[in-house]
Amino acid sequence: MARQLSGKRPKDLKFTLHALLSYMGRHKVLLLLVAVLVAVSAIANLMGTYMIRPIVNTLAGGDYGALVRGVLITAGIYLTGVLCSYGYTQTMVKAAQQVLYDIRRDLFAHLQTLPLEFFDSQRHGDVMSYFTNDVETISDAMNNSFVMVIQSFIQVVGTLTILFILNWRLSLVVLVCYGLMFWYIRYSGSRSKMYYSRQQACLGDLDGYVEEMVNGQKVIKVFNHEGENLQAFQEKNESLRKAGTGAQSYASTMVPAVVSISYINYAIVAVLGGIMALQGLTDVGSLASYLVFVRQAAMPINQFTMQGNFLLAALAGAERVFQVMQLEPEVDEGQIDLVHVQKQADGTLAPCGEKTGAWAWHRPDGTLVPLRGEVSFRDVAFAYESGHPILKGITLTAKAGQKVALVGSTGAGKTTITNLINRFYDIQKGAIIYDGLDIREIRKDALRQSLGIVLQDTHLFTGTIADNIRFGKLDATQEEVEQAAKIANADSFIRRLPQGYQTMVTSDGANLSQGQRQLLAIARAAVADPPVLILDEATSSIDTRTEALIEKGMDQLMEGRTVFVIAHRLSTVRNADLILVLEHGEIVERGNHQELLAQKGEYYQLYHGMFELS
Repeated sequence: MARQLSGKRPKDLKFTLHALLSYMGRHKVLLLLVAVLVAVSAIANLMGTYMIRPIVNTLAGGDYGALVRGVLITAGIYLTGVLCSYGYTQTMVKAAQQVLYDIRRDLFAHLQTLPLEFFDSQRHGDVMSYFTNDVETISDAMNNSFVMVIQSFIQVVGTLTILFILNWRLSLVVLVCYGLMFWYIRYSGSRSKMYYSRQQACLGDLDGYVEEMVNGQKVIKVFNHEGENLQAFQEKNESLRKAGTGAQSYASTMVPAVVSISYINYAIVAVLGGIMALQGLTDVGSLASYLVFVRQAAMPINQFTMQGNFLLAALAGAERVFQVMQLEPEVDEGQIDLVHVQKQADGTLAPCGEKTGAWAWHRPDGTLVPLRGEVSFRDVAFAYESGHPILKGITLTAKAGQKVALVGSTGAGKTTITNLINRFYDIQKGAIIYDGLDIREIRKDALRQSLGIVLQDTHLFTGTIADNIRFGKLDATQEEVEQAAKIANADSFIRRLPQGYQTMVTSDGANLSQGQRQLLAIARAAVADPPVLILDEATSSIDTRTEALIEKGMDQLMEGRTVFVIAHRLSTVRNADLILVLEHGEIVERGNHQELLAQKGEYYQLYHGMFELS
């Protein structure tokens, strides 16, 4: 339904690494300290192994004093390595958590800036997967792989250097085996990365499906859809299994391949080294140290290949995260703000830092336009997708304080009109004028601050009843909260709850009835006290008895405001100042209740059809 968002769509390793390294660069001091400690630890390990040569040669010469000194030096080297290992593990934990904190913070902050159409086109479970599965893969790599990569690199380079120092002839054989190892790692890694990317996408798809099915359990059970859902789950699970199997099939062969090559390498070098020792081309200490280095040469490569799974999964997860963070945020070119004002002695308005209850639009040139709540559509055309128009040349005017009702069949464009007033979407043609100002010139946060909306689908947040009502006005006092609840006729049922206004709401209001949740949504709009009110099937979940009880409160809420009402129940539209009948994105009739009945057109048929159904 939503149009394709513009923005960079990174598909290459270079972009992902650059983005990840930019986050790591924010904590370069900690990471540099980690790198230094890892380097010292790796060098200590190499030097400790190298000490085998002088110790063996000293033992062969019978100098026990030199032997003791050699052993003590070796012990000191290894102790230094142990202390550095402890230091870098503790420092790395802090650095990794700081990097992950930054990524999660920036990801969530960026999601808040994306247009509504992004969320309309994404399943909630897939969005959640960015914060759980994808960020978690980065966490695994940061905690496990960063240190191992540095350590392995130093050990590989250091080992090769010492091997050439000890015996350059034998090292040529080792170099060939190293080449075979790295070739296979590159070959296997390039194929694994493709499957890891596919695995992360399948995992997000599966999470989205599970989240959707869990939320829809009642509908699923009512229609006996468990078998079909299980079949769909198995298909998605099978896709994930295939992607995971492909990734692991290549990645899991890295370590056995490296180990096998290292064994062959060790056997060849041991035979050739023994022959050279017999011929006097090398001393026994050098050969002993050399063979230990050769045996250990595969260890850093094994460590690197074992981290390959973490690295490849992390790069796939990071790419998904950074793709979202590269999507263009919601554009807000508006410059007109909403400010509190007070009337001067000469009758003019002046901005005021205090909350006076009076508002005005503040233009960039400093002029003030009183907030009245007059809304006009001028030849507005809109489509969610190109080539599929939803609204076709809509023209209407809602004067300040008028109640305008939108009626029509499903899909006629009623809710779309209210979405355009909020600028959840931007129009492709025409203009929407608010108090004489084009709404595209008004800042979106200021525009939405002047609007109150009650949706058919009520969403409540985890917190108390009072907190949920206060969501409409975060600084509302307890008295204001209770007054808003009374207007919505919610006060009586709230006081009957175990903790009254302090009763906790959980799982989107699962401990409340649908009607009670709707009443809280109305109270939330009432506490905001907006000049323009949008009621999108606001009483659809309230029984007729409750609806009759709150009519007076709703009338009080709507008094003096411009109100847009979308409803099928005629009790909520009969007293509207203006009723607009929409069909296929066009206004086919307009007038008040009596005028439209006299026309005996679409509204007349709709009215009598609903009357008979009721």
